[in-house]
Amino acid sequence: MQVRQLLKMAVALTATAVLLPVHAQVSTQQPITIIVPYPAGGPLDNAARILAEKLKPLLKTDVIVDNRPGSGGNVGAALVAKAPADGHMLVMGAVATHAINPWLYSSMPYDALKDFTPITLVARVPNVLVMNAETAKRLRIANTKDLIAYARKNPGRLSYASGGNGSAGHLAGELFKSLAKISVVHLPSSGAAQAQTALLAGQSDLMFDNLASASANIKSGKLLAFGVTTINRSTSLPDVATINDVLPGFHISTWFGIFGPANLPKATADQLQTAFATVLNMPDTAEKFARMSAVPSPMSRADFTALVAKEHNSYGRLIKAAKIKLD
Repeated sequence: MQVRQLLKMAVALTATAVLLPVHAQVSTQQPITIIVPYPAGGPLDNAARILAEKLKPLLKTDVIVDNRPGSGGNVGAALVAKAPADGHMLVMGAVATHAINPWLYSSMPYDALKDFTPITLVARVPNVLVMNAETAKRLRIANTKDLIAYARKNPGRLSYASGGNGSAGHLAGELFKSLAKISVVHLPSSGAAQAQTALLAGQSDLMFDNLASASANIKSGKLLAFGVTTINRSTSLPDVATINDVLPGFHISTWFGIFGPANLPKATADQLQTAFATVLNMPDTAEKFARMSAVPSPMSRADFTALVAKEHNSYGRLIKAAKIKLD
């Protein structure tokens, strides 16, 4: 009986330790602010607001979402890079702010790897390769294999739209061209919505679009979905294969996660990671994220740090090979 009682006490103490609120390490005299470096209404903003609502009772303090867009996310990320390392200001960073932008801009207001403390990955959002359905029918292209075969026989005849130079859609297109060894013309727009409009109007042929944005047009039959860009199939489109099935080595996704300033005390960073992971593992969080075709993906701090470094290096090679620069 004594052994059993000791085991029960150990389990209870462990559970209590895991659920200890961040205010044990972070003063609650001021709220915690999550900077979203993009305009309101996007997936990062929506995710941040979902998390903020759930974190407030867990952390015993107000959690505020503050949108600070500009320069592809660099403005908001820089605010946190320069903030005091006390856990009161965090940023919902993304693949753009921490892996892509450092290679696109000749001058950056922060060092993506040195000026932040990675806390946890929040979610991954797959993109999907789509083609104008009328164009696909006319050219007799029904899948990714057909597309590659046509492009090889007709170099430069097809075009793909994107939300702009250096956007996720642009980089996905360049990786696709490189692996497939094809020539397809890039048609940048002033945003993803404008690129999708051009695709639907037949002004371009293809697009690597956000799955949540493309799903309605896929279901209506206006767009054909050839493959998702992630390594695994999406639960939102379970019947659509991955592009990696046809082009081994092709896997690219939009991801976003929580970062604090550099030199955040380990105890504070660990407590923050525990709090965010707790919220991300709640069933209703997954349900709300699913509406954005996002999958909650909490990670340990070590794993998230490794992911950011790997993505930073991978995009660096891709952007250098494609010779993409924004200034």
